[in-house]
Amino acid sequence: MAPGDRATTTVTEDSTPTALEVDDATAAMLDRIARLTFNYFDRGMHPRTGLVPDSTKPGAPATVAGSGHALACYTVGAERGYVSRAHAIDRTLTILRFFQRSEQSEGRLATGHRGFYYHFLDMESGRRLGRCELSTIDSAILFAGVLASVAYFRRDTVAEGEIRSLGDALYRRADWAWATNGGDSVSMGWTPERGFLRHQWMGYNEALFLYVLALGSPSHPIDARGYAAWTTTYRWKRLYNTDYLYGGPLFIHQLSHTFIDFRAIQDAYMRAKGSDYFENSRRATVIQREYAIRNPRGFAGYGENTWGITASDGPGPARRTTHGVERRFWAYRARGVPHGPDDGTLSPWAVVASLPFAPELVIPALVHLERAHSEITAALGYKCSYNPTFAERLDQAPGWVSSGHYAIDQGPVVLMIENYRSELVWRLMKSCPYIVDGLRAAGFDGGWLAAPTFIQEAT
Repeated sequence: MAPGDRATTTVTEDSTPTALEVDDATAAMLDRIARLTFNYFDRGMHPRTGLVPDSTKPGAPATVAGSGHALACYTVGAERGYVSRAHAIDRTLTILRFFQRSEQSEGRLATGHRGFYYHFLDMESGRRLGRCELSTIDSAILFAGVLASVAYFRRDTVAEGEIRSLGDALYRRADWAWATNGGDSVSMGWTPERGFLRHQWMGYNEALFLYVLALGSPSHPIDARGYAAWTTTYRWKRLYNTDYLYGGPLFIHQLSHTFIDFRAIQDAYMRAKGSDYFENSRRATVIQREYAIRNPRGFAGYGENTWGITASDGPGPARRTTHGVERRFWAYRARGVPHGPDDGTLSPWAVVASLPFAPELVIPALVHLERAHSEITAALGYKCSYNPTFAERLDQAPGWVSSGHYAIDQGPVVLMIENYRSELVWRLMKSCPYIVDGLRAAGFDGGWLAAPTFIQEAT
């Protein structure tokens, strides 16, 4: 293992870790996956704007979330030596300077408004594309990456001082109170043509970290009632003899954890359930694997080491009779278990992103994937998804394979491998007073929040 790596763990029902040894071959495999995936951001980033394409598909627009993941991934890249610290600083400043200077207004071609940013941007100009929404969740990913950068680059130099100054200003500019549209919960977005979208962030989903950011803002925070209102829309379910806070697609149980360590800290909802969000994600991972083992819809390839059903690219839209069964296949869609939608599409990146929760399940799955489906690995890491059922012949494995990579998939791979190995991003965010304030405003306590350790230098 590299310096700073920790002993890896499995998690029991009460979230108490037990040691799990990682051999050199496994460590090398994880490092190779992380290095390849990191290249998506380093090679794909626009040199002037710092924008990152939404995918590797020709002509893909930039996504603000991609730049957020890039910022967080550059802390990993610098720490691991994938790139030099100077290179990481240069790229980080390119991103921060662009977003700080880009147009913020109600104009239809602006980059953002009220401190938030549009979902899709033109790679060259950075202006809004089409009629896409001002996205609170994609902006939140950007802000999380910004705060990770601020926490990592702490040296007393002009460049690192500028990172801290720009990053702090970008986070403070976001008007979270405005984003509630006069209510308690945060809106999913806004457009200059129609105003706020009809939907707010309600029901358990990937917005857990968004609410932490909104509550921790030193300039425009939301009221804590918004978080309490959100938790009232949760659904607690029992599946396969396991009780957990339900979310069908696996990414729901992963995205917030790429930035924040939720082990052993609890809000009022989780205290009442005798659980925590990390343990909940572990259970969701176990349920995903159990669903694949049971394979109630009879898809090809599902099993104990082939699972990972989430939001992903797919082989559709199409209808096809495979193995004597007429099936419907979708393109990009949020797939989930056990109720679907499910069309036989599996996502390797979603397996990797569960690594901290259940390494004893994830590592064998990755080893199997490397041995049985080597064609899924490319120069930028794992392809987004594959579908063994969507095949021309019964012996054609793995069937359909996505031709692209997506920024929203690539970021969690790099970050969760590193959180598993060294907890780097988790430690950085623990040192951020805004994150700590947001968690406490949401009612979290216990665990590391009981005696937080603030990190002055990450290296």
